[in-house]
Amino acid sequence: MTQKQQLLERIRSREAKVGVVGLGYVGLPLAMEFAESGFNVIGVDVSQEKVDRLNRGESYIADVPAEQVKRLVDAGKFCATTRYEDLRAVDTVSICVPTPLRKTKDPDMSYIIEAVDAIAEVCHEGMLVVLESTTYPGTTDELIVPRLLNNGFRVGENVFIAFSPERIDPANPTYGVRNTPKVVGGVTPDCTEIAAALYSTAVDTVVPVSSTTTAEMVKLLENTFRAVNIGLVNEIALICDKLGVDAWEVINAAKTKPFGFMPFYPGPGLGGHCIPIDPLYLSWKLKTLDYTARFIELASEINTGMPLYVVNKVTDALNDDGKAVRGSNIVVLGVAYKRDVDDVRESPALDIISLLEGKGARVSFHDPFVQRIQLENDEVMDGQPYSEALLENADCVVIVTDHSTYDWQHVVDHSRLIVDTRHAIPPRQGKARVVRL
Repeated sequence: MTQKQQLLERIRSREAKVGVVGLGYVGLPLAMEFAESGFNVIGVDVSQEKVDRLNRGESYIADVPAEQVKRLVDAGKFCATTRYEDLRAVDTVSICVPTPLRKTKDPDMSYIIEAVDAIAEVCHEGMLVVLESTTYPGTTDELIVPRLLNNGFRVGENVFIAFSPERIDPANPTYGVRNTPKVVGGVTPDCTEIAAALYSTAVDTVVPVSSTTTAEMVKLLENTFRAVNIGLVNEIALICDKLGVDAWEVINAAKTKPFGFMPFYPGPGLGGHCIPIDPLYLSWKLKTLDYTARFIELASEINTGMPLYVVNKVTDALNDDGKAVRGSNIVVLGVAYKRDVDDVRESPALDIISLLEGKGARVSFHDPFVQRIQLENDEVMDGQPYSEALLENADCVVIVTDHSTYDWQHVVDHSRLIVDTRHAIPPRQGKARVVRL
């Protein structure tokens, strides 16, 4: 029996041991779904604190209930470790580590390289290695394959390598790991077949594609589509502002067309681990091929300029009240990058707060999911308790994240001036003067 046949049989019988590297927003839900599917799962993370919490049956990811973690830990289906050495006995490894951009907007591949080099030390015949971290097209072939073949392995024969982009949407009540289709592309057809067999145990629909580069490009297309359309609608908001037209009214009317239009909504800027970053991976890659990805560059320029636009809105609104930004008390409501999550990665709120402080404002924030933030200048800011006094003492309240837990009528009733970047306050709702994006 070939290595491929042996591994396929172990996957089908659930005898295979599964490893997941990186136990964050992507890796932990995936590890839980594999464990629920009957596999024994080992999760690896560099954070000893996270590992200890998981092994106690606790969760730090909102989409993963602590009850689920504890049940799977107690059943012996899941354990966490900081040691890559513990992966020596696994049959498959899914890599779910961060892929940030450097300040120069080129890819920081250090987390992937460190993970793959560590996996190479424990890689054995018959192992499947799948990269899930979003990256530029060509990464799997250029970085992963050479590192895993240094030990004399032959890809597609006795070691199998694939790319399967993560599609996690934190706090999405409808779509999770199980019911979100999974794209899989292997280095060889046999690699694709084995990776598809593995993921089909935990995901309802698997979508095989012809290569790892194709699978990498799929993920970048998905997020570039969103980034460019958000950039477009943000520019529409800027245009409507100059024309004296309500951008939200325009969008709501346009979306009544039953074909040929998909609504996107303006906001204070892009945030999160995907949309602001992933298109720039593609842009960077194309620059190495002497091509400028013009739509991506323009959308990024518009989207990254939105925090300054919000700050200018605050400045103008205060001026209308006869106040300067310098010395004004400004309260930011919501600093997470999107509604009902605790994730502040790339959140536009961080830029808005820094810009307001740079103008001399006294800024505080409240977020029901975030207790503390760190700004780019390394300043650490603690959140304030939500209260009527917090709102009433503010010269301006800036709504940056429209968490569903906020009582917007209460906000209106106890604020003097609101700059609403999310269209959270319906028109003519209360006494506060509301300035919209």
